[in-house]
Amino acid sequence: MTIKELDEGNEAEIGKKLLACCGSSNWVKQMLAVRPYGGFANLQSLAQQAWWALDPADWLEAFSKHPKIGEKGAVSQWSSQEQSGMKSAAAEVAAKLDEMNRVYFDKFGWIFIVCAAGKSAAEMLNLLESRLQNLPSDEIRLAAAEQNKINLLRLEKLLL
Repeated sequence: MTIKELDEGNEAEIGKKLLACCGSSNWVKQMLAVRPYGGFANLQSLAQQAWWALDPADWLEAFSKHPKIGEKGAVSQWSSQEQSGMKSAAAEVAAKLDEMNRVYFDKFGWIFIVCAAGKSAAEMLNLLESRLQNLPSDEIRLAAAEQNKINLLRLEKLLL
């Protein structure tokens, strides 16, 4: 897809593509409202502005659309690529990640969000464990920052 196609495409179709980048329906609405983007740098800037203008409830909606780190099954191609570091994970690291995912969810009420692209399973586990020390008010902003990175990465993939 090109920027021109993103700028001029059918709103419903572009909305579906944007929803694949970020699972927040309000983010998608905001992104559709500011078309045309005109260029990739402007698209990125608008995407970040839209993301940070959202409420935490919108962030949680986006988080809920992600598989847990290491989750198998019906996972999107992008999620599978982003979590490719799990493919070579030692069994004990994968099991510990599964356990810590549950601990994290029990503490915060949402899944652990990390921009997994380029990270090994061990790195993701270390990040998860270190972020368990955070207060929920701090952690939601860290998770939102990671989701913002994911949004930008997926917008780039959309235009490849």
